[in-house]
Amino acid sequence: MTFYKKQLCLLAFALATITIHAQDVPWGDQGNGKYINPVLAADYSDPDVIRVKDKYYMVCSDFHYIGMPVLESDDMVNWKIIAQIYDKFDFPEWEKNERYGGGSWAPAIRYHDGKFWVFFCTPNEGLFMSNAVNPAGPWSPLLNVKHISGWEDPCPFWDEDGQAYIGRSRLGAGPIILHKMSPDGTRLLDEGVTIYEGPVAEGTKIHKMNRYYYMSIPEGGVATGWQTVLRSKNIYGPYERKVVLEQGSTKINGPHQGSLVDTPDGEWWFYHFQDTNPLGRVVHLQPVIWKDGWPEIGKDIDGNGIGEPVSEWGKPETKKKSKIFASQGSDEFSSSKLKPQWQFDHNPVHANWSLTERKGYLRLKALKAENLRSSRNMITQKAIGYHGDASTEVDYNKMENGQHAGLFCIGNLFNAVGVVNDNGKYYIYSENDGKVSNILPLSSGRVYFKASLDAVKNQHQLFFSLDNKEFIPVGEPYALRSSDWKGARIGLFSYNTLSDGGIADFNWFRYKFDGPGLYADK
Repeated sequence: MTFYKKQLCLLAFALATITIHAQDVPWGDQGNGKYINPVLAADYSDPDVIRVKDKYYMVCSDFHYIGMPVLESDDMVNWKIIAQIYDKFDFPEWEKNERYGGGSWAPAIRYHDGKFWVFFCTPNEGLFMSNAVNPAGPWSPLLNVKHISGWEDPCPFWDEDGQAYIGRSRLGAGPIILHKMSPDGTRLLDEGVTIYEGPVAEGTKIHKMNRYYYMSIPEGGVATGWQTVLRSKNIYGPYERKVVLEQGSTKINGPHQGSLVDTPDGEWWFYHFQDTNPLGRVVHLQPVIWKDGWPEIGKDIDGNGIGEPVSEWGKPETKKKSKIFASQGSDEFSSSKLKPQWQFDHNPVHANWSLTERKGYLRLKALKAENLRSSRNMITQKAIGYHGDASTEVDYNKMENGQHAGLFCIGNLFNAVGVVNDNGKYYIYSENDGKVSNILPLSSGRVYFKASLDAVKNQHQLFFSLDNKEFIPVGEPYALRSSDWKGARIGLFSYNTLSDGGIADFNWFRYKFDGPGLYADK
């Protein structure tokens, strides 16, 4: 039985046997040899994936959130965060919250000369590189290879003769420009040569197979685009062009911007994102077959020679089997380090947070800010799955006048529920995109907050509780959209509108969500 016939049989079996209830929206590993897209129902935008031996590694854009996660998988479907590449940008603008939508754009990860390499551009500061012998770190300090504005989406390539190159595009997409680069990735050796101009061409990934150079390029825009592949026997071209993946008759919009990956047994697969609201750009996995030296991605439903995304398929044949799990969410703050799912909004001020000053608690010390969006030292993570509840316990005994602290659920709106010290008196308060309202006076020193997330109905609700049993809604449910290139996020914060000062202690953060195969995070 051919690979595709095997997969079609699995798909037919799935359609005949699986009943999906209205409240269930399955995704990821289904526990029966199949997966349902997305394999990551969270905002891992612009994913790039490589295989090293029998393991797989992913990086993604995270823009102004610090820093870029590294994920690892044994089976291409279940992913775990194992590291972050950097923890700050060494530029004055990053010491303020002035780079929303800036930061890391469309990184590339490669393995060469016994090291993992990551390259990315920021729209304001240029081309960066970091490398590591172990993908779990430590990663080398960010090197600003080229300090320049207006570059995006780089990808390195080391040819068989040892010559290194890097492809990239310009802000706003296109054209594709190729530079020679020093083998150690620290210097560009020329001004670059334009090798392709297309409709919103960006995000190139470079491969070499069977004497052909391949450039895999997303075109057409984030929500409306398709995947193009170029090939030539000369790295500078001229290149032949073929569209290999399109939305076609499916509901999977903009299927592009990702990575071709093979298994040790010779199967090929393609990762791409889908632009959604409110989750952001979620990650899909598509089967690939090669025809006449070109990849066909997904399934060519209408027979026009261009693949379309599949929503469900048989899992890759990988040497290692994996338990079913989703990327991390909860944190009891029992370690001396933050778990790797946490990211700071802009550069953190490391002196103003601690996991050791009070054992078992995350301590956030407030810095002066006008509101939640402009506040510093708030920690965030991606919203995961279609339904979830995130909750926390806050000890506010050491909060100072003007200090705000609590739980947020944000996207295009910066909404939160928390505690405020208002002239020595404590109140439950709500913040709705900068508008603050005191709700209830407090007398005890602990309070509980919860955010309920529903990405299907796009309705999110904030709650408070005095006993961690009865949760009272704060305001009305609200819808979110992606903003500043990122989808919905949840997290914890502490800021002070009057001056620096005040402490909020968070005892735990518990996040339960629908996961692969409808399993919840424990």
